[in-house]
Amino acid sequence: MNLYSMLQQREADGRPLRIGLIGAGKFGAMYLAQVPKTPGIHLVGIADLSPSNAKANLERVGWDPARCCAPSLDAALKQRYTHVGEDWQALVAHPGVDIVVEATGNPVAAVGHALAAFRNGKHVVMVTVEADALCGPQLARRAREAGVVYSLAYGDQPAIICDLVDWARAAGFGVVAAGRGHKWLPHFAQSTPETVWRHYGLTQEQARIGGLNAKMFNSFLDGSKPAIECTAVCNATGLVAPPDGLTYPSASVDDIPFVCRPKSEGGVLHQKGQVEVISSLEKDGRAIPYDIRFGVFVVFEGETEYIRNCFKEYMVRTDPSGRYACMYKRWHLIGLEVGISVASVGLRREATGCATGFRADAVATAKRDLAAGERLDGEGGYTVHGKLMRAADSAAMGALPLGLANEARLLNPVRAGRPLRWADVEIDPAGEAVRLRREMEAQFARSIDKNAGSVHAYSG
Repeated sequence: MNLYSMLQQREADGRPLRIGLIGAGKFGAMYLAQVPKTPGIHLVGIADLSPSNAKANLERVGWDPARCCAPSLDAALKQRYTHVGEDWQALVAHPGVDIVVEATGNPVAAVGHALAAFRNGKHVVMVTVEADALCGPQLARRAREAGVVYSLAYGDQPAIICDLVDWARAAGFGVVAAGRGHKWLPHFAQSTPETVWRHYGLTQEQARIGGLNAKMFNSFLDGSKPAIECTAVCNATGLVAPPDGLTYPSASVDDIPFVCRPKSEGGVLHQKGQVEVISSLEKDGRAIPYDIRFGVFVVFEGETEYIRNCFKEYMVRTDPSGRYACMYKRWHLIGLEVGISVASVGLRREATGCATGFRADAVATAKRDLAAGERLDGEGGYTVHGKLMRAADSAAMGALPLGLANEARLLNPVRAGRPLRWADVEIDPAGEAVRLRREMEAQFARSIDKNAGSVHAYSG
């Protein structure tokens, strides 16, 4: 409740939190827009593949060009300016940087960036949730071993969902379900960068003028991003994935407690304590009024008659039984809110969401019949989409994580709708992200054997 006052004190003491940002694209630019307005923060350096684009984004979000012209990280620290360059290794190794914000959107690169930051004693705020879905439990373990904090990024939906889950549990409520909203119809799973704008109601020309990235937008539409984000939530909170993936029930905000209750009570949940994603569209494509498309929610339970009476007295919207209620945020502000994670990690050494176990996985699934020899193009592309699976099921079939499905060459044909397996692709086993993921899977397998098949056995 007092992060702002703590930041003010750091400003007054002349001891700002010293930040390094890797990746100054859309998400990074939104964070950059807030930095000059936040006391107690010094953005020491930005590492980006295109420093000129990073500087253009700084100017676009309102930075004084003089503030980002430091010729080196040392000069930036001395003058309290910002250095912009390409050398991320130098940024994460510099003793003057306390926290690294990883915002590249590239899961393989992000894993490498995080591990290097840990080795150099830096905390990490992981914006690239794809990296967390790939091997978040193992990243969390490596951070603990290094004595630093690894955190999901507030503003992105997983961290805000974790916050709502924590609120409910800390208040004494049992969590029945939690998740996010999404614009969803079943055929969106086969959407490609060529069809995505039609589903969004835009023309190709409008998208071009707006500089919109078709593959990125399609990764949201085709269900890949919801699967990735729900993986992160399961692994951080202990909530479980539905046994056959997300079902995307249609509901308004007020109907979420009605829908997100157990099937035995008229809802859609396989069990209490589950993640789910709510569609903002009816099955026939009609928009639902008062939807949660851009927001997050938690459904919690009034377990006693007294608590249910309190719900009634305070006019809480519940399901017809009065037992299940919902708390929500109807919007998330993405990069504009990352400062919450930066402050929490830097001032309290507290993550805003962090994997505590390997419970769920985002698995690469064929969008169409794929032939041997084809090269995969990752989330949002033409070949695969992400499906949420329970970790035990993913491990049992040797499923290929979505985060490693970019540029991999197929060795075997895969039918449309089928998950891909490690054995189906040619992947360099020496890559740092591949090795970390394999290490995580091996530890999970050992824990399953040791604990007689418990899906919650391995904690990162």
